[in-house]
Amino acid sequence: MPIRQLPDTMINQIAAGEVVERPASVVKELVENALDAGATRIEVATAGGGLGLIRVIDDGAGIAPDEMALAVGRHCTSKLDADINDIHTLGFRGEALPSIGSVARLSIRSRTADADTGSEIRVEGGVASPVKPAATNRGTTVEVRDLFYATPARLKFMKGPRAEAAAVTDVVKRIAMAFPSVRFTLSGSDRSTLELSPAIGDEAARKRIAQVLGDEFIDNALPVDAMREGVRLTGYISIPSYSRATAQQQYAFVNGRLIRDKLVAGAMRGAFADILPRDRHAVTALFFWLDPADVDVNVHPAKADVRFRDPGRVRGLIIGAVRETLAGAGIRASTSAASAMMDAFRPEGAAPQAPAAWRQPYSPPPGGFAEAGQALFEAGPVISAPVAEASDDTSLKDAPLGAARAQIHENYIVAQTADSLVIVDQHAAHERLVYEALKRGLESRPVAAQMLLIPEVIDMPEEDAERLATHSELFGRLGLGLERFGPGAIAVRETPAMLGDTDVAGLVRDLADEIAEHDTAETLRERLNKVAATMACHGSVRSGRRLKPDEMNALLREMEATPGSGTCNHGRPTYIELKLGDIERLFGRR
Repeated sequence: MPIRQLPDTMINQIAAGEVVERPASVVKELVENALDAGATRIEVATAGGGLGLIRVIDDGAGIAPDEMALAVGRHCTSKLDADINDIHTLGFRGEALPSIGSVARLSIRSRTADADTGSEIRVEGGVASPVKPAATNRGTTVEVRDLFYATPARLKFMKGPRAEAAAVTDVVKRIAMAFPSVRFTLSGSDRSTLELSPAIGDEAARKRIAQVLGDEFIDNALPVDAMREGVRLTGYISIPSYSRATAQQQYAFVNGRLIRDKLVAGAMRGAFADILPRDRHAVTALFFWLDPADVDVNVHPAKADVRFRDPGRVRGLIIGAVRETLAGAGIRASTSAASAMMDAFRPEGAAPQAPAAWRQPYSPPPGGFAEAGQALFEAGPVISAPVAEASDDTSLKDAPLGAARAQIHENYIVAQTADSLVIVDQHAAHERLVYEALKRGLESRPVAAQMLLIPEVIDMPEEDAERLATHSELFGRLGLGLERFGPGAIAVRETPAMLGDTDVAGLVRDLADEIAEHDTAETLRERLNKVAATMACHGSVRSGRRLKPDEMNALLREMEATPGSGTCNHGRPTYIELKLGDIERLFGRR
């Protein structure tokens, strides 16, 4: 078959396959165009999950009549000058509008601030109509109808209207997080109206994040602000005891651009590696600010994937900032843990809060520990259980974890603060304390090494051998002694004593792969930390051991002084705090 030029319509449809994956992709492109135009108010409306209708209205700069035809032309843009490395806008490729117009019925009405009237252009199946005058407000209104009508095969891959509508909501919320001063309204026949009011001032970012992720996240979040070699990182991370089953609620932005990046996701897993279990994920909203020349946003037409010029610097910044933030936060319990505890005390079907009517005579509450709640349980004989009582030292009540009052079931320490009740799992808490002490030992001095009787020579590609040799000094401090052994080979002479009998070749190849991908060598440190965690588990206070009052209080004080002690090495909470107000609600006093 001879080589021939594809028609423009087919070229646009091919591009649409990358840019327009689903209705949410269309909304993302149109909302980013509005933001690039300087909009302070953006309204999004959908029908049929966005497959029937998508309408985006903004109050931005608008499009001049003589530029309307160019706006729907391929690779026409006002956002890019001569230098593709100097990108300060969300869009720049000039592909979105022609791609959308090739698979849907597209109409654009726009008016600039200095124009008396607006103009309109329509595109159907890739064919544009002449520009004509139109009455419209300042700004731009874009309507997309019958998405994928020109490529019906794509419709088979769409989910139901409800799922597509949810995806649109998610993408609007994600973009809105980076632009707190802009008002976003999301409405339509397939959804309830969502309005994100503009936030201003020093707390603007925090207020917008609370609007999107909820006040509960803010109540359980820590602010991050760090700088390394020209890269600044700001935002919020959840405390370890507040986590999710998936990483869906991890948001990352580069210079205001919403991104999906394996390096950022991997760095977050590394930062929380010994704090959260593998099946739990932190909730994060992170914003990176750096020179546009140091990040490539032109990796994919959708512009969600990026490449950092120095990935090791960014990964190190994330891990260092997160760990420093957690270390400086002191000890905090998740507010959701207290809610779960409250729910556990309530009989099934009980109301979460006592109405005022409960306090009337002969109208007791249906749940909690008030009279009617108690009536749900059969009365039985009172059995006294042995309880280890602690000292009555009132001076400790002002401490974060308070004063130990008792030990129950030989595993749980009950403490009293000025305004709450604290229950501590003594084994989980001491396990974390021992583990952190072992980690400090690993970081403060070289790791003990064991010499191999016969050095193990590992053949590998020359580039991998060179990478390992470059990091040999770091490996030496971690107990792994290696050196070049001719072309394409590494000789390992020592291994960390903590690892015992280990697969040396597998470890070295894993390290080479990690350096190639992330320019770091954290795999060895993570393996050492895993061994330390196992040692801590077996060397900590066991369940079933009775503690003296002084021992209980000493454990509480050490928890308060140890970063990350709110969770054990496996990610489980080490303590739960129940506020006095919550307890009073359980008894119907509030």
